Amino acid sequence: MTYHFAVGPDVHVRDLADWYLLNTRLQRITGSTFRVRFYDDFTELHRAFAAGRVDLAYANASDTAELLPVGFLPLVRPIGVSDEATIIVAADDPARTVEDLVGATGLTAAATDAPDVHRICRILLEPADLDPGTITVTLRPNYTLVAKSVLDGESRAAFLLRTAYDDLSTAVRTGLRPLISSQISVISHTLLAAPSITALTPKITDGLLAMNGNPADAGLLARLGAPSGWGRATPSDMSLLVDVINALA
Repeated sequence: MTYHFAVGPDVHVRDLADWYLLNTRLQRITGSTFRVRFYDDFTELHRAFAAGRVDLAYANASDTAELLPVGFLPLVRPIGVSDEATIIVAADDPARTVEDLVGATGLTAAATDAPDVHRICRILLEPADLDPGTITVTLRPNYTLVAKSVLDGESRAAFLLRTAYDDLSTAVRTGLRPLISSQISVISHTLLAAPSITALTPKITDGLLAMNGNPADAGLLARLGAPSGWGRATPSDMSLLVDVINALA
């Protein structure tokens, strides 16, 4: 039987080879066949979740909060890494702070349909005292297209995961500038297992935690966004994550 491992749009394209390596590691750890699939559209990813086509997922905080109540089990998360959101503008935009947007008749922004990033950025905009009704958000399938909308002049601002901005090419970032970033520090991506692979979860968790003590895995862990290794996703971690996501809503 082949199990399906979903990786969402907030993983940069340059990292795909490393996720294939992790997929191979999962197969070796479990003795089962996994097929990794990369989604470049959050809507498509959410359809896969709803249709039961995902057995293992590296999910952002908002997706994690949605998957836990339907039986997904949290396994591991990066140690010391948090998901922060950032609002970016064009490099030559006159605004230097969010408050500089005060008085604007309206704000056009681009975003993906990742609710956590969207909600955090809405909160970051509050000092600008913009009427929510004057903020027009256009959805794009992934963070690359979100950034491109600012470069092309289609939107004045964009809402991104901070790591997604950092992963943009130097050429793209040259035309952009972060206006403000969050500092929440308690939410992150989590590796989650569907009920379909409950029997495999101890092997997966133990195998991934074993990477932490292997110097040969240090480079791979860093490229996967877990430079300090994997930590067990505890019930208290998940409870705090869900509380924060609910508060943001």
